[in-house]
Amino acid sequence: MNISIFGLGYVGSVSVGCLASLGHRIIGVDINPMKVEMINAGKSPVIEAGLEDLVSGGVASGRIRAVTQAEEGVLNSDISLVCVGTPSAENGNLDLTFVERVCRQIGQALPRKNSRHTVVIRSTILPGSVEGKIIPVLEEASGLKAGQDFGISFNPEFLREGVAVKDFYHPPYTVIGQYRQRRQDAEFVAELYQAIDAPLLIVPLKVAETVKYANNAFHALKVTFANEIGVICKAQGIDSHQVMDIFCMDTHLNLSPYYLKPGYAFGGSCLPKDLRALLYLGHHLDLQLPVLESILPSNALQIKRGLALIQQTQRKKIGVLGLGFKAGTDDLRESPLVELVETLIGKGYQVAIYDSNVSMARLHGANRMYIEQEIPHITSLMRDSVEDVLAESEVLVIGNKSPEFQETLRQAKAEQFIIDLVRIRDQTEDLPETYTGIAWR
Repeated sequence: MNISIFGLGYVGSVSVGCLASLGHRIIGVDINPMKVEMINAGKSPVIEAGLEDLVSGGVASGRIRAVTQAEEGVLNSDISLVCVGTPSAENGNLDLTFVERVCRQIGQALPRKNSRHTVVIRSTILPGSVEGKIIPVLEEASGLKAGQDFGISFNPEFLREGVAVKDFYHPPYTVIGQYRQRRQDAEFVAELYQAIDAPLLIVPLKVAETVKYANNAFHALKVTFANEIGVICKAQGIDSHQVMDIFCMDTHLNLSPYYLKPGYAFGGSCLPKDLRALLYLGHHLDLQLPVLESILPSNALQIKRGLALIQQTQRKKIGVLGLGFKAGTDDLRESPLVELVETLIGKGYQVAIYDSNVSMARLHGANRMYIEQEIPHITSLMRDSVEDVLAESEVLVIGNKSPEFQETLRQAKAEQFIIDLVRIRDQTEDLPETYTGIAWR
């Protein structure tokens, strides 16, 4: 395939060398003549292990050349990858000047193309930027319509400095953002990576834009989390690396997808209690642990978000399906759903609750004692079946992933609002307009 790559910085240069090695013909485009000269001389503008050999080999074989004129790149390629840098939002504003400038130049060249051209944004930009900012620039500059007259896509990169060439050939996945229903454009972009052995995911544009930010935010969180555990360990004379080596051995929970599904707040007898104990130790040792200290306040905000969704319905009869902090347990200690119910009662809502695991007949020991001593008023709100709750509720709140609640989505009346705190079903496209998820749809 003939490819033009705009921006010969870190991402652009790696893309030039690696895509050429896969057999594509590459035209690098950059306003900096020094970078263009380096590429044409077979040298890499950035220091990256193995990259210069790829560039020199590509130039020698005639698969790589570089120019300073955007039009030349567009007219001699089928697809343009935009890899220019985006500055951080340090001043409260993410400046897309460079990306927009390049896209304007590409747009101005598009009318002179004799064949369909596809523009792929590879620069890291905030969700909604392609549709909200990039497409308008391209359409205004070209007088053409995105999706109709030219293709548009978003293709985030997952390259780490120092091992970028290896990462290019062995990514965890390849993500391609699809514009509206133009799957053929996304599949055209996918042809770039036919030789790459990795899962290929075609997703909506905003999903593709968000994935890169989710990745990097989590990487930053992991570094900071490990450092704060290290601070506690050092103050106690504990080998922090030994602690984290053991921590990382758990791939069932610690390093896994298990806790990484957006939903309602956490609760239960362990997480809140143990986090408070760890923070107590940190305060006792006079340590600053801002990430760990932010967890409980953030969790409390998720409970408030659930309440806000209920309040927005402007209905007073609320049915809660699931009271335990997760399905399959009768443990109500620090359940965020108990806190939600108590708040609703305090605000004058009529509440009906069903949870087959939280039935007085089935509770024993500590859990029965907890209800009798701490939340006896909630017992009177319990109902014997889902149908009883459905019959007397205007709003249905799905509080945990008990399998029996999936059927509730079909049993609900057209006028009943459904607030899903757990994403009881993976697919939500065919659900009624009255359905709302706490962190989706």
